[in-house]
Amino acid sequence: MATGETRQWIRIDSGELSAQIDPLGAQLSTLKDQAGRDLLWSGDAAVWAGRAPLLFPIIGTLAGGVYRLGGRQYPLSRHGFARGSLFDLLDAGKSHAVLRLKPNDATLKVYPFQFELEVQFRITAATLEITTWVRNRGDIDLPASFGFHPGFAWPLPYGYERAAHFIEFAQEEPAPIRRLDAAGLLSPAPHPTPIVQRRLTLDDALFRDDVIILDKISSRRVSYGAAQGPRLQIDFPDAPYLGIWTKPGAPFICIEPWHGVADPAGFGGDFTMKPGVFRLAPGESLPIRMHVSLLAAQERKPAA
Repeated sequence: MATGETRQWIRIDSGELSAQIDPLGAQLSTLKDQAGRDLLWSGDAAVWAGRAPLLFPIIGTLAGGVYRLGGRQYPLSRHGFARGSLFDLLDAGKSHAVLRLKPNDATLKVYPFQFELEVQFRITAATLEITTWVRNRGDIDLPASFGFHPGFAWPLPYGYERAAHFIEFAQEEPAPIRRLDAAGLLSPAPHPTPIVQRRLTLDDALFRDDVIILDKISSRRVSYGAAQGPRLQIDFPDAPYLGIWTKPGAPFICIEPWHGVADPAGFGGDFTMKPGVFRLAPGESLPIRMHVSLLAAQERKPAA
C-alpha cells in the first residue's frame, strides 16, 4: 500500500471551489472556497484522524464485532474496510476524478463478495457532487450498507462564532432521534428531537452521548452555517438515515448521510436482515449521492 509520503492527493477545481481527494479511502481531504478558506476540517489525528471517510460495507459497530451470514461469522471493524483501502484512480481532469475499489485477498476474508465501489467526484461552479456506485460483480446477491461521513469546519471560516452555527432542515423533523449505547449499538429507546422549527442549534452538549441519529428523516437537504454568513448546503437524495456528530469541543461537525446504521442492541440475526442493509442482485448497481454547495447569503432558500 502507498505510504502517506508517496501517495499523491488528486486536486479538482472549478474556480469557485477546489477539493483534494486522497486515494486511501477515496477520501475527500480538503474543500476550499474561491479565497482558499477551508470548509472541511483538517483531520488532526490527535482529535479525529478522519476528514470525510466513506463507510462500506457496514455503518457503525457490529454486535460482538462480527456479522453472521449463512451460518458463518465474519469480523469487521467499525464502519468497514473501505476507509482504510487504497482505491485505484480510473480518471481525473481539472474538475473531476473517478476512483474504484475492488475485492482483494484481505477484503474477501471479511466480506466474501465480488463488489465494486466506484466514487465519482465532480465540481461544477460552487457545488461538489459525489456519486458512489455500489455494484455487484458476482453471481449471488450482495448485501451492504454505505455512508458518507464528511467533517465540516465548525465554525465555518466567515467570522461567526461557533455558537452561532446551526443545521437547518428542508422540512419539519418531529420524529424522535436515536442514540447509541455504551457498546456503540443502536439503543431501542427513542429520544425527543432537539430540532425546533427545522433548526438544530449546534452545541457540544448534544454530543456528550455520541452521535445524533435520525432514522425517520423527512428532509433530503440541509444547510449548515450561521444566520448571516455563507452556508453549506448538503443534498442527500438517496440516504434514509442521517447522523450528526462531533467530539465535544472539536472544530468540526459531521453531517453524515447513511444507507445503513449500527447493529441494534441485542441483534444476532443474519446480516441480510440488519436494518439499513440493501441487497443487490447479480449485475445490479446502486448509486448513492451527496452534493455539497457553498451558498452566499442571498442564495439561501428552503427547499424540499
